[in-house]
Amino acid sequence: MEMQDERQEAAAWFRALRDRIVAAFEALEDRGPGTAPPGRFEIRETKRGEEGGGGLMSVMRGGRVFEKVGVNWSAVHGELSVAARQSMAARGVPGIGADPRFWASGISLVAHMQNPHAPAVHMNTRMFWTPGAWWFGGGADLNPCLEVAEDTAHFHATLRDACAPHGADYYDRFKAWADEYFFIPHRGRARGVGGIFYDDLNTGDWHADFAFTRAVGEAFLPAFLPLAEKRMAQPWGEAEKDAQLIHRGLYAEYNLVYDRGTKFGLATGHDPEAVLMSLPPLAKWV
Repeated sequence: MEMQDERQEAAAWFRALRDRIVAAFEALEDRGPGTAPPGRFEIRETKRGEEGGGGLMSVMRGGRVFEKVGVNWSAVHGELSVAARQSMAARGVPGIGADPRFWASGISLVAHMQNPHAPAVHMNTRMFWTPGAWWFGGGADLNPCLEVAEDTAHFHATLRDACAPHGADYYDRFKAWADEYFFIPHRGRARGVGGIFYDDLNTGDWHADFAFTRAVGEAFLPAFLPLAEKRMAQPWGEAEKDAQLIHRGLYAEYNLVYDRGTKFGLATGHDPEAVLMSLPPLAKWV
């Protein structure tokens, strides 16, 4: 079950999605408030240690709209560590003890905004393969420091519409999963207003599961871009910026302590700068 064609197709689509999002974000920068030069992504290739694969790390800093945003794509392969094999075996991945090879590709995005009224956001979609199994995962969640009910409603409605053609229960199930996954136990609260999250998606129909994963990725810009554009020039003061920095502290705590992708990336030797791209440029604790 090598799935070479399927792996190549998935990796190419994740790369194309990355290209579209980067172009859309730079176009938003051109329309952003102020007279400073619009932000542009700095792009560099990444490599996964001494083993196989790598990707593209694309980060914009100090833009008109985005204080820091990363849009990373990767396609990596190699052998899983003993700890990773044990973790996957415990999740029911078949044959991982006998053959520890793996391949993974995906896109990961985190945006931290200049204007405190504009919500931070996270999105990723990915495919994972081992000789005995394959699956998809991903999702998107909104992280405003100053919640606006209509923005939350728009974000969730767009994701609900994306899920609907692929499974009657997908939105409700994956929304509940996001609410659980993005909860910060030591703070007793969620890191944002949720979205959807799914992992280990393998219905037995690769094409159907890939179509759903594409739908999640395609829904991101319609879900988020109108909110960023609507809020990017809204007036704000010191109190709003302070609230934003404190909220970013929550985001940093979650990603460093609980996030599965962060742990996996660091444990498998991927470029740490790319793995830790999600961290905000500035944060505050009180």
